[in-house]
Amino acid sequence: MKVLAIDTSTFVMGVALLDEDKVLGEVITNLKENHSIRLMPAVEKLMKDAGVHPKELHKIVVAHGPGSYTGVRIGVTTAKTLAWTLGIPLIGISSLEALAQNGRYFHGVISPIFDARRGQVYTGLYGNKNGQIQNLREDQILLLEDWLTQLNNDFENILFLGNDVSLHRQLIIEKLGGKATFGLVSDHNPRPAELARLALNMESKEDIHTFTPNYIRLAEAETNWLASQKTKAEQG
Repeated sequence: MKVLAIDTSTFVMGVALLDEDKVLGEVITNLKENHSIRLMPAVEKLMKDAGVHPKELHKIVVAHGPGSYTGVRIGVTTAKTLAWTLGIPLIGISSLEALAQNGRYFHGVISPIFDARRGQVYTGLYGNKNGQIQNLREDQILLLEDWLTQLNNDFENILFLGNDVSLHRQLIIEKLGGKATFGLVSDHNPRPAELARLALNMESKEDIHTFTPNYIRLAEAETNWLASQKTKAEQG
């Protein structure tokens, strides 16, 4: 079974191709460049280098959020288009869950983090159960300070993963002290091969036409628009 995985949730752009238990190829970059321009050329080159024709693919998997609104949208739109064109299943997996796989050997809980500005983060809680990384607390957006209070009350060993962890490292240390562990530099980029691995034995329950990103919250522009409409209605 051949699986193509796509992740553009953050500045990290990842594409991977798996054939059962073999990673045929993986492309990962962490650059502030337009994913919409670079993604399809990366997919095409990877497929060509691996000698795999698009019609040989069995499923497409995409990191469907949370993360950058624009980035998530680009990945999901591309994955939907490919799956629909090829007539194969589409599977969406949490972008945070994909990142959490980098901590599979950690003896404790894992908190992958994406910065959400204004002191907020996208995060979830993951841990090793029966040899698999599983979600322990659902993905959410909240103030990091509130999240750290929860973790401090409930856990002794917490691993923080993600390129945005460096933005909050000092606060994490202040709140958690020795309970906090930080991933190595090579642990912070989510790996698209992990996305593909997670999807290997999953059955798709997605309707390609209605499949949407998991932003967790409305985009700021949409929030402002809804607020303005509410104000107009109240004044009208």
